[in-house]
Amino acid sequence: MRTLNLTIQRQAVYDVVRHSEDHPTAADVMNRLVEQGYNLAYGTVYNSLRYLTDKELIRELKLGETASRYDARMDDHQHIMCEVCGKVDEVMTEVPVDWMQQVAEETGYAIDHAHVVFGGVCGECKNKRIK
Repeated sequence: MRTLNLTIQRQAVYDVVRHSEDHPTAADVMNRLVEQGYNLAYGTVYNSLRYLTDKELIRELKLGETASRYDARMDDHQHIMCEVCGKVDEVMTEVPVDWMQQVAEETGYAIDHAHVVFGGVCGECKNKRIK
């Protein structure tokens, strides 16, 4: 059983990530905390995000951007990112087992999980291009 030390600051950061639908960056988390009346140092926010990630309460997403994004949804799922606006959505389709087996055979790795990030253009950006 893991021991948690959820300080007021960590709980506030966790609540922001948990109630976000847009996979916020650390800067997004900081801005939302300020909007809620919190006055936390950037270091506190970053340290809280690291702590919550280490305790597996949230997931850090490195999606090829300069800034990591954070996700409180810990069940197995993938992500898709708009290459125009940077929007990130969740993909609930499972990674095919035969594909993972092929990757294992090709690389010699024993694969225990996969996280696939799809790239494309979201509906809103696609509609802007058409007009």
